[in-house]
Amino acid sequence: MPEKITISLIKADVGSLCGHHVVHPKQLEAARKRLEEAKKNGLIIDYYVFNCGDDLELLMTHTKGEGNPDIHGLAWNTFKEVTEKVSRPLKLYAAGQDLLVETFSGNVKGMGPGVAEMEIVERPSEPIVVFAADKTEPGAWNFPLYKIFASPDNTAGLVIDPSMHEGFIFRVMDVVEGKVVDLSCPEELYSLVALLGTPGRYVVERIFRKSDRAVAAVAS
Repeated sequence: MPEKITISLIKADVGSLCGHHVVHPKQLEAARKRLEEAKKNGLIIDYYVFNCGDDLELLMTHTKGEGNPDIHGLAWNTFKEVTEKVSRPLKLYAAGQDLLVETFSGNVKGMGPGVAEMEIVERPSEPIVVFAADKTEPGAWNFPLYKIFASPDNTAGLVIDPSMHEGFIFRVMDVVEGKVVDLSCPEELYSLVALLGTPGRYVVERIFRKSDRAVAAVAS
């Protein structure tokens, strides 16, 4: 069985310029240095550091699976280091605000940072798209994800590509009650649309290709 590659995107606001506005270049530099060390040590395969507004974003590939404590620990320690060595000395606004606890417990979920992870069998050419936003509704990506994976008016492959023709399964979370439901499209398309129209409560958490349950998209 081919080895799966894990894509992990972990983000946090650890301080910014001029209110909740944008990260400082030295924060990006410090994060890149930490992830470059992890790459050289073999913990991760590759990485990309960027920002969305005042969120520092760590995009990493590795073979350790979702929710791995080593990967989450790397992200947590990177955020802590950036906070202590850059944000606080430069007196940046809200330094370390998304680090809600003092001690890392093995997984950053529930500790402040946002997380989106997926495992895939990598193809020879494997482009990925990352949507990043700050200060939005939880379901900010409901509509574009619906258009990509459920609308034949937008995605011709749903009609003509045999690997996509069966459709996709949308896992939708109710963030108010903490419940999830899997909706199979196109059969349950109307039910999906009914939920996705309330992005403050219903959020696309994960999308699977129906033919083989391969993960097609995830959201934080």
